[in-house]
Amino acid sequence: MSAAKATSGNLFADDPAFQVTAQTISVLPPLPLAGPYDYLVPEGISVQPGDFVEIPLGRQTQRGVVWGDAKGDVDSSKLREIYGVLPAEPMADVTRKFVDWVSAYTMAPQGAVLRMAMSVADALEPPKPIFRFTLNRDFEPGSLRLTPPRKRVLAFLGDYPPMEQGDILRETGAGASVVKGLVEAGAVQRLMVTPPSPFDAPDLDIPRPDLSPEQTEAADALCKRVDDGGFSCTLLDGVTGSGKTEVYFEPVRAALAQGKQVVVLLPEIALSAQWLQRFRDRFGVNPALWHSEVGQARRRDTWRAVADGTAKLVVGARSALFLPYQDLGLIVVDEEHEHAFKQEDGVIYHARDMAVARAHLGNIPVVLASATPSLETLANVEAGRYQRVELGSRHGVAVLPSVEIIDIREDKPERNRWITPTLKKRLAETFANGEQAMLFLNRRGYAPLTLCRACGHRFQCPNCTAWLVEHRAWGKLQCHHCGYQAKAPDACPSCGAEGKLAPCGPGVERLFEEAVETFPDIKVEVATSDNIMGPKAAAELVKRVHNHEVDLLIGTQILAKGYHFPMLTLVGVVDADLGLAGGDLRAAERSYQLLTQVAGRAGRGERPGTVILQTADPANRVIKAIAAGDRDAFNEVELSQRMTHGMPPHGRLAALIISGKKENEVDEAAWRISRVAPRGDGLMVLGPAPAPLSLLRGRYRRRFLIRADKGVKMQSLIHEWLSKVKTPGSVRVQVDIDPYSFM
Repeated sequence: MSAAKATSGNLFADDPAFQVTAQTISVLPPLPLAGPYDYLVPEGISVQPGDFVEIPLGRQTQRGVVWGDAKGDVDSSKLREIYGVLPAEPMADVTRKFVDWVSAYTMAPQGAVLRMAMSVADALEPPKPIFRFTLNRDFEPGSLRLTPPRKRVLAFLGDYPPMEQGDILRETGAGASVVKGLVEAGAVQRLMVTPPSPFDAPDLDIPRPDLSPEQTEAADALCKRVDDGGFSCTLLDGVTGSGKTEVYFEPVRAALAQGKQVVVLLPEIALSAQWLQRFRDRFGVNPALWHSEVGQARRRDTWRAVADGTAKLVVGARSALFLPYQDLGLIVVDEEHEHAFKQEDGVIYHARDMAVARAHLGNIPVVLASATPSLETLANVEAGRYQRVELGSRHGVAVLPSVEIIDIREDKPERNRWITPTLKKRLAETFANGEQAMLFLNRRGYAPLTLCRACGHRFQCPNCTAWLVEHRAWGKLQCHHCGYQAKAPDACPSCGAEGKLAPCGPGVERLFEEAVETFPDIKVEVATSDNIMGPKAAAELVKRVHNHEVDLLIGTQILAKGYHFPMLTLVGVVDADLGLAGGDLRAAERSYQLLTQVAGRAGRGERPGTVILQTADPANRVIKAIAAGDRDAFNEVELSQRMTHGMPPHGRLAALIISGKKENEVDEAAWRISRVAPRGDGLMVLGPAPAPLSLLRGRYRRRFLIRADKGVKMQSLIHEWLSKVKTPGSVRVQVDIDPYSFM
């Protein structure tokens, strides 16, 4: 149990509302609870809003944050006392307001949102002290027996500044008991030192790189937003390869020059090796990283450094937005259109939208960068709520690639092959010219489905409504939703037939097999989230490609995000139709964005690039828009269709997901909820219906979809609706405001 923090002053002395209940406070623990609980403050302990405290909760000791006034709904004689205040920087007022806002918007419990801001439990512990040892030059040896090890230690410390014990033992060969004995004798002094910050300050004196006039104008406009202060949201709208990163580095520098903290959100932080190198080139240091691959000790140090303000620049995934910034001055959301910014589990939120809310609460600028902005962002620009700066051309001598469409119904691949004759010819020409190529197929593994040709049996996940994907390189079948794995069998488990199991459709591994057979003399590499995990693996891949140790890259969507390979001049999209079908509201928009980003990998250096789209539907408006390079026309049609049907951004959506281990209980709960569903003008409730993934990770799922006009207060409506129904504890009801996935 931590000791109380020694501070002085009256509790909330400046708040008149606190004069009556000066010894009671409300504390919010990081648990899925609806709100804070009241506690007493023992005599001799002083607290302030935002302090991290230890409290009794039930039979356990829990940690929480002082949230503010006591609610007063429990008689003070029944309140329990806090145990003490933890030695950590108080959570800033704006962070607590942000937790409240996110909770209200997403309809998630306050404590569940707070848990994201308190994600490193041991960061609230005091840092372990660092001890160094130095020679006591005033010591008189007297009767001290100077053994050879002691002499070596004393001689070493006489020549060097205070050293840590590990360094002393390594350099002298002495044991720890030797140092301890010298300290006890007074010959050596032990000094406790403050741990240094794990993050170096960015070098703001590094000269700004050469920017084009267009880039300079955009950078100056963004810097002005920082210099002017106050809230603003600006879309940095630039074609692929236009140098958006170098442009938004300038407002980052401007905010750092003011002594502020900055956070940059990236959709795939673990794969951003080239981005990090560009950052080091610009600022001379590594930023503080925050993503799932960061180890626990580093997460602890980063959390504390953000809280005390010594970590000036954080680069991270969506969860980095919830770190306890002391003085945040700028937020940048790179690739703002990316679906990866939507969190689908736990607290369901979209980091781009929450970033705008955080900037508004903090009265600071936010920059949204993309070559293919989301329709929601474009609608906000058109409505005047967001500003826009544009980059219409690639940086330097690079030009946008040409795009060619191949109709696979006419230019057919060979049987059990996926590369058309035309694409095969272009690949051969590219390799003959000493250039590199990429084949894009957004399917991991060898084949998305395996079936028995004797009885028709299909291999399905036992926990999900999904087929098992064959990973031939591992000899396994795997579910990409829950992670279930099984050894690839030699015979059909249904009929026992051997040699009848057939892969259906291609994955990147199968494409690799075809490429190696077709071009046996080239170097081929597959890049997916299965084998490129974390910044180190990504950096090694980048190095191999730059060193031309790779002629052909075959990969999924992780290759679509920001990679710059100057010698890569040909991109072949093997199945451009993948993702276009289905009833997903955003299927067309998402496919257009992904294919445009993939196409943007070609021709980013001095040599021009070509993009080839293999499709069975060349008349599809997504394919035609990419071929014509007419983003505005595509967006105009898409927005018009959304307006006709009252869909976002011209209307509002929310989803209810009812799930549980027992199907009958889920159906019963969904039926009860449907009986009291709201009705009214400008409102439509669809469902309940089995979700497309009606079984996910062992839980049966039913969905409602609510569509409402823009003026409808969706959260209030859903809250009133659900308050009329009591569901069993075994059934979970999740609310997804502004859903992106309909699975």
